[in-house]
Amino acid sequence: MSDFFDAVFFDMDGLTVDSEPQWLLSEQEVVEPFGYKWTQEDQVACLGGPLSRLGDYMSVKTDNQKPSSYFVEMLIKIQADRMRTNTVAMPGAIELVNSLRSHGVKTALVSASPRVIVDAVLDNIGHNLFPFSLSGDDVQNTKPDPEGYLKAALICESRIENSLVFEDSLPGMQAAIKSGAWLIAVPHLVHVEESPRVRSIKSLEQLSIEKLIELRKDFTASI
Repeated sequence: MSDFFDAVFFDMDGLTVDSEPQWLLSEQEVVEPFGYKWTQEDQVACLGGPLSRLGDYMSVKTDNQKPSSYFVEMLIKIQADRMRTNTVAMPGAIELVNSLRSHGVKTALVSASPRVIVDAVLDNIGHNLFPFSLSGDDVQNTKPDPEGYLKAALICESRIENSLVFEDSLPGMQAAIKSGAWLIAVPHLVHVEESPRVRSIKSLEQLSIEKLIELRKDFTASI
């Protein structure tokens, strides 16, 4: 479509699928044997960041009884198992992706999660929902680094400065902003400040292809 975004990229956890409750359960399960009670405050502190940072955090909270790599390995295994049977799409997500694709808009799934977790999710929501996906294993530097979104634009042969990103976490939003893309934030555990290239909504259910066309005009008029 003319006068629209070149491509639209979707984050996975907490944005396309309601995986944060499953992450919380997995995180609690990993640290429980070490006598630590994992809370939602712990989850928020690590939300959206690379798993290496989460592993470091868990190691410190459990008095370094195991190295960071142990917690990362266990968390990946447990979360992948959970997502194979507990993947629920966020309201409006599947419908929006299908609507964009039916109008010929390029889309992709861009996640910081490792490939095994991304594939576990796609096993449930459909490997054909997106033309391609990028995981944390497919880049040298994951979010908040913009590499994933820059790589997605390159694969799509799209201009990143005219691409749109949907994100829910602060590291993901930072990645989108650093890439030069437009950003629509759908936060549920964090606060987001709007700017000329950033808008914040409560749910993907608020959007349709028609509303995104109007939003594209609003974006370009604001800068």
